[in-house]
Amino acid sequence: MYDQLASDYDRFVDWPSRLSVELPFIEKVLEESKHDPGTKPVVLDAACGTGMHALALAEKGYRVSGSDLSAPMIKGAMNNADRAGLEVNFKTAGFGELVGVFGKEQFNAVLCLGNSLPHLLTAQALSTALVDFWGCLKPGGVLLIQNRNFDAVTASRNRWMPPQDFLEREEQWVFQRFYDFESSSLIRFNMVTLTRKGDSAWQSRVDSTLLWPLGREELEKEIKAAGFSRNCVFGNLTGDSFDPQTSENLILIARK
Repeated sequence: MYDQLASDYDRFVDWPSRLSVELPFIEKVLEESKHDPGTKPVVLDAACGTGMHALALAEKGYRVSGSDLSAPMIKGAMNNADRAGLEVNFKTAGFGELVGVFGKEQFNAVLCLGNSLPHLLTAQALSTALVDFWGCLKPGGVLLIQNRNFDAVTASRNRWMPPQDFLEREEQWVFQRFYDFESSSLIRFNMVTLTRKGDSAWQSRVDSTLLWPLGREELEKEIKAAGFSRNCVFGNLTGDSFDPQTSENLILIARK
């Protein structure tokens, strides 16, 4: 799915708005990691997509690496870095492969943003990923996870997310996301991409992937089993309190 979406991903996300909202909280979390005084924390953005969080942090002086399972996403991230004149160590790597690619205890912080972790469909795959995050972190390092609040999604069975649109000269894009609740208890995440140029007819493409609707209780249990401690939760990346019924996101922060 994300190989297909890579070319349009930066049209789908309103990065200036998103980063202006999320970066202050992310930076606050990073500065609470244990790192050498007078230096910036060393950060890994796991499942970095086209690298925009990583590049925004690099622009602020952080030493940043980024990883993603999708090679086209990483290619997009490298292109974004070239255009911005920034150095970020981007590598194609999935969850469970990060220590092998980057080495043990290399980072003060690991970020896993954008509802990436629920793409792991079993408890074993989740455990492997969290142990991998643990291995990447230096002692005292922090893990920041941003998931959808699937406790609310599964309770309400709300299928639809707000559409996004983008205009570039004469070409238009509309992105519509929705869920199918499968009999297996997994969720199928669908993205409809509509495009047209000028007054021509709309063209459409549908991409989809399965998600595990990972709730707070299961995630906290697996975080503890991986060895993390002192976890806390928020409802979004501005630091609002988590409400299992109304929060859009589940933000979990844990320390090694």
